[in-house]
Amino acid sequence: MSASGQIPPSLDDIERLARAALDRLPGPFAAHLADVLLIVEDFAEDRILAEMEIESPLDLSGLYSGRPIGEPAQTGDVPATIHLYRRPILDEWCETGEALDHLVAHVVVHEVGHHFGLSDADMHALEEAVA
Repeated sequence: MSASGQIPPSLDDIERLARAALDRLPGPFAAHLADVLLIVEDFAEDRILAEMEIESPLDLSGLYSGRPIGEPAQTGDVPATIHLYRRPILDEWCETGEALDHLVAHVVVHEVGHHFGLSDADMHALEEAVA
């Protein structure tokens, strides 16, 4: 329980918010995300943090792994995956006071943007469409 006596949102709660954000994506994006896995964990693995040279696990709220759309497939490719990390998301939620559903949507759209190779401006426009 949190200091206020409330139970913090669970992994399943974050996943529901993420799936709701994915469901709000415009059709052309949604059609290319059917095979992308969504995994919600408390923190990124130590190996990932080390590879990315991130010292604090609270500094990584999401990660896209896999081959972006348009790049040729190669033998041994792992499935495209969007990882969301609950504890860093909740930490940012507490620090900023932003609505949790908007924050989760922001992280999801950013990771979806990596799947499509979008620019920051494109990601911002897509985020507005999902909001």
